[in-house]
Amino acid sequence: MGSATLTVDLGAVVENWRALDRLTECETAGVVKADAYGIGADRAGRALARAGARTFCVAIAEEGAALREALGPGPVIHVFSGHMPGDADMISDMNLTPMINSIDQLIRHVEALPGQPFGVQLDTGMNRLGMEPAEWAAVRDVALEQNPVLIMSHPACADNPDHDMNIRQLDAFRDMTMGLDVPLSFANTGAVLLGEKYHFNLTRPGIGTYGGLPFAGARPVVSLSIPVIQCRSLEEGETVGYGNTFTAMRETRIATISAGYADGLIRAMGPSAHVFFEDQPCPLAGRVSMDLICVDITDLGHDPKHLDILCDHQGVDDLADAAGTIGYEILTSLGARYARRYIGA
Repeated sequence: MGSATLTVDLGAVVENWRALDRLTECETAGVVKADAYGIGADRAGRALARAGARTFCVAIAEEGAALREALGPGPVIHVFSGHMPGDADMISDMNLTPMINSIDQLIRHVEALPGQPFGVQLDTGMNRLGMEPAEWAAVRDVALEQNPVLIMSHPACADNPDHDMNIRQLDAFRDMTMGLDVPLSFANTGAVLLGEKYHFNLTRPGIGTYGGLPFAGARPVVSLSIPVIQCRSLEEGETVGYGNTFTAMRETRIATISAGYADGLIRAMGPSAHVFFEDQPCPLAGRVSMDLICVDITDLGHDPKHLDILCDHQGVDDLADAAGTIGYEILTSLGARYARRYIGA
């Protein structure tokens, strides 16, 4: 088989979600936006629902519709992008709950779907989505008359516990929701770890559920094993790949493996990343290309049939460090060509 095998441990997804839930005294949502951070929203959603999740979060209505098909009736599905033009039928038919981000969205929702559940997202300083304080003050009473089911905001710096933005946003959220008898939600993974005052009525851990930082205690969720297509021997001074960026400094054995940046293995990781055969690291040789990566296996002493790039010795955040990015990008970039194997649930 020429494709790499991506193994997804749904048992680890569930255990990470449960571990984050145990840190709180409130409800914990299942965040499955971006195809559950690349691992498959249908599989992850069903596993989390079996584990007890009754509220889910997605980015856009189309994701919510697909998730509803996977989960069936019952669970609440919040849509972070709110009520966009053309979404009314989908929101209604699939019983989705848009998180309203602006006055325009509020008007659109109330006019198109009177009585249909909705929530409100408030901007407490991230300046990304949600109503700003003045906008919220202008429509707060009108919005509350329509009985929103949730009011939320999102922290910008919760992965840095010492950042003063955390408490500034928390104070802003408290000010904007003071006296309201509506369920509140503020905490992503990082804010769950910041402690009880950030938890309110519903937490929304995303990356921690899928094995990423800042949840250092998370179980790894994905592993990736890549087949070796060909091995060859180089003499000292021969080069490998585009741009001749790797030059053999000795007699060298090179393995070419069947994955590349078209599969989400980011080109920038080339000079710093390794693959593994069991416990032994093998450095990449030259640039990551579209479909192929070359690996220096000289010290391995034999030609392997496969090499692992995500494994017990190198997780998504390690690979992200090598590429100068974050674990979120590694996870959500994992390509469609992989043969996916689900275990654990």
